[in-house]
Amino acid sequence: MRVLERKSLSPLLEALRRRGYEVIGPTVRDGAISYEPLSSADQLPVGVTDEQEGGTYRLAERDDGAVFGFNNGANSWKNHLFPPELSLWKGRRDEDGEIRFTEQEHRGGPYAFVGVRSCDLAAISIQDRVFIGDAYVNGDYESRRRDAFIVAVNCAEAGNTCFCASMDTGPRAGDGFDLALTELLDGGHRFLVEVGSERGEEVLAEVGSSPAEPRDVAAADAVSEDCASQMGRELETDGIKELLYRNVEHPRWDEVSERCLSCGNCTLVCPTCFCHSIDDATDLAGTESERVRRWDSCFGLEHSYVHGGSVRQSGKARYRQWMTHKLATWIDQFGSSGCVGCGRCITWCPVAIDITEEAAVIRATDRIEAVGINADD
Repeated sequence: MRVLERKSLSPLLEALRRRGYEVIGPTVRDGAISYEPLSSADQLPVGVTDEQEGGTYRLAERDDGAVFGFNNGANSWKNHLFPPELSLWKGRRDEDGEIRFTEQEHRGGPYAFVGVRSCDLAAISIQDRVFIGDAYVNGDYESRRRDAFIVAVNCAEAGNTCFCASMDTGPRAGDGFDLALTELLDGGHRFLVEVGSERGEEVLAEVGSSPAEPRDVAAADAVSEDCASQMGRELETDGIKELLYRNVEHPRWDEVSERCLSCGNCTLVCPTCFCHSIDDATDLAGTESERVRRWDSCFGLEHSYVHGGSVRQSGKARYRQWMTHKLATWIDQFGSSGCVGCGRCITWCPVAIDITEEAAVIRATDRIEAVGINADD
């Protein structure tokens, strides 16, 4: 363990840029915390926090000068690894009639992600399994993910919509990072640094740090323990796959569909959702064409459209598909839950639908029915 002084954040970002990384980190944009390219440590959201609740998000000031004293904004690292819109290839018919195709390649430099929360670190790991951990590899994702340098930041305060402790994805990063920081504000502004890779050690050596004292390690442990006890939400995960499988006709699906707008906000802000469409377009002259990949959502009628119409025509069917896939069938497909407990879907839902509440209601009635069956027996 090492200790990095607050003033060393600028040299850290400079060291990453010297190594050819495009530095992406948190900054304030359009009234929210957003992960965007950083040219200077001055762009970090110093003294800013966020207040989140179901359907509510706002920024507020802190009086302690914390650099990472917020939870999460609407976007995630998915926006950079799996961008909302991507041109896959372009075709052109030359004057001689020959058709030529040009495949679009990601030409950006390797990324350095600064400020990755443990829940988002888990989300990146999940998308790795989806896009590059199976028989079929997504070339664009692989090129963006390759050589990415990750500076994780352990959470000090849980938001009102956070439930990462329930999903075993936080609030402290376990692995998958090059450097992990815990911001300490007691007795001076500093960061406890955990090194997770050789290149992380090399970068830290270039920046400069000092050995951690026992009080630093104890303070960081206390920060994580306090954060874990502050979770604004809780999701009971024991047997949740089987719970949802046997409750596909639960009346709660009808109730939630009366509130759900099918806007797709939850899928857009989710750091693991990966549904997308492939669209082809040709110009009016018929000489140029382009294939574009765009984010899609299982809340759209066209997403499940096959010959004859949409498979999931009702809001009930679409919400059930999203929640059941996220918490149940994802386990069958990829070996883990598709939820990391970041709480974005709760915060950014216009009508404040809460996935933890919906699961709890279904579980409660399922238990009542089970008790009733046992009593009859």
